[in-house]
Amino acid sequence: MVKHMSIEAAKKVLEIEEQGLAAVRENIGEEFLAAVEAIVNCPTRLVITGIGKSGIVGQKISATLNSIGTSSFFLHPVEALHGDLGMVMATDVVLAISYSGETAELNGLLRSLKARGNTIIGMTGGAKSTLAMASDIFLNIRIPAEACPLGLAPTTSTTATMALGDALGVVLLNRKQFKAEDFRFNHPGGSLGERLKVKVAEVMITGSDMPMVAPDQDAIAALAELNSKNVGAVLVVADTGMLAGIITDGDVRRYVLDAEALEGLCAADLMTKHPLTIGDGVLAADALSIMQQHEVTVLPVVSEEMRLVGLLNLHKLLGKGEFRFLI
Repeated sequence: MVKHMSIEAAKKVLEIEEQGLAAVRENIGEEFLAAVEAIVNCPTRLVITGIGKSGIVGQKISATLNSIGTSSFFLHPVEALHGDLGMVMATDVVLAISYSGETAELNGLLRSLKARGNTIIGMTGGAKSTLAMASDIFLNIRIPAEACPLGLAPTTSTTATMALGDALGVVLLNRKQFKAEDFRFNHPGGSLGERLKVKVAEVMITGSDMPMVAPDQDAIAALAELNSKNVGAVLVVADTGMLAGIITDGDVRRYVLDAEALEGLCAADLMTKHPLTIGDGVLAADALSIMQQHEVTVLPVVSEEMRLVGLLNLHKLLGKGEFRFLI
């Protein structure tokens, strides 16, 4: 009984936070675009400030932005008023975060920032709050309710704030045409940075580790090969070594959902002809960009004559079991 109640309570928290995210999504409009333009056109840096839980979220937003092409740093409001304000340039854009919009330490800092001529983006749930009124651009993070049953601990509001920060980051990434190779440049000492420096030939799957079947092999055997190699696809290869097609997990699911029986079929009946491919001399960073662009997790690696030489798998590329995301 207690276990059941705990599970239901956990689901309720997620339900409330989903509603909060939906509310913030509906509030995105012209002000969001104005914030993006202000940051894109900023000649120096984005300064992110907040206190308490909002400050912790602000630090995370800053870390994410730095990883994906927008230079930023976190400024603690209290430390700023005791000398750290010297780090702020008049041309910096400031993202100030406070759900209530009435945090005394933060609003005290805003007066100094406005006197310096900084553009202020206020991220708050209080449309008529001191922070909103002091901001040049107001981003509304108002949520229907906190997930905390007491209504005291910031829960849904911090989730919503972080999500809107992620939205800013991704839109800025797109505006700046930030690529995987740029990410690699910013992470020269990280696991992903090291992996993306090399060519596809060094990280692709080869030989007997590749899932392969002949075009005339029966569909059940193809499915068994797909399952045993567990890389999300099986390659259909002719006797000449030429790539004939590819069968992905998605192909099989779609076929089954269409209520089609697999018995009596061969691999050629299931495969996608002329799949997206890549050469083994391409940088892994560029391969990752191609995967992102086309939303695929596997890429057959072929020679100029379209002979199969390997298979690139997203999990293998990112180092499954040893890679840790850095953003």
